[in-house]
Amino acid sequence: MNAPKANAPRAIAFVAADTDDAREAVRRLSDRYGNAPSGEADVIVALGGDGFLLQSLRDTMSTGKKIYGMNRGTVGFLMNEYREDDLPARIAAATPETIRPLEMRAVTADGDVVLALAINEVALWRQSYQTAKIRIFVDDQMRLEELSCDGVMVATPAGSTAYNLSAHGPILPLDAPLLALTPVSPFRPRRWRGALLSNKATVRFDVLESGKRPVNASADHTEVKSVTAVSVRESPTTTATLLFDAGHSWSDRIVSEQFRY
Repeated sequence: MNAPKANAPRAIAFVAADTDDAREAVRRLSDRYGNAPSGEADVIVALGGDGFLLQSLRDTMSTGKKIYGMNRGTVGFLMNEYREDDLPARIAAATPETIRPLEMRAVTADGDVVLALAINEVALWRQSYQTAKIRIFVDDQMRLEELSCDGVMVATPAGSTAYNLSAHGPILPLDAPLLALTPVSPFRPRRWRGALLSNKATVRFDVLESGKRPVNASADHTEVKSVTAVSVRESPTTTATLLFDAGHSWSDRIVSEQFRY
């Protein structure tokens, strides 16, 4: 019998999205490899799609747990291929990528302050039929006096292939020290397509005419209604770690995605 690799996980926890395919995968893998409680596991294997993987990351941020995703969903851009054989060896050989979420501080029309974390993006969008009007500051310097739009977002590299990509924002390598600032259906200035910012930058959005043109904000799935100001920065302390199969890293996928047509 071959000895396990020194960096092979001693205990694996399997978690599943709420789908038949994902639940069946957990049953089969648990029978084969055991299923440790999440608190005792070295690695958590998330079975589902990208949304479930991101939820697993949110649940384990700053715990030191590593997340290895296997696709039992649809697109699975962040997921590794589902295979049942030699799973501990695959995990041992996987490449880790550290993700830092965004910190959102949103001020509402009532003066409440809401704090939330986002792995994908912090987004603002119009709450009514009225176009949103938003002033944009980067590191306390006004960069855009008035953006008329349906919305605007700050996306992380991990989130750059999600809502950001749908809004025609750039795809960012996971290790790029950048954030994507991307408008949604900009009306004025019509030709403005966003900006690439340092991941050390702090972005502030001031909502203009907030009573007439109400705006909502979200940090991934945390939604705040009727905001007047939102600031966004990359967290300096909170982290999460994803594992990707060797030879099929996030960077490889990013390059491939940019040549798809």
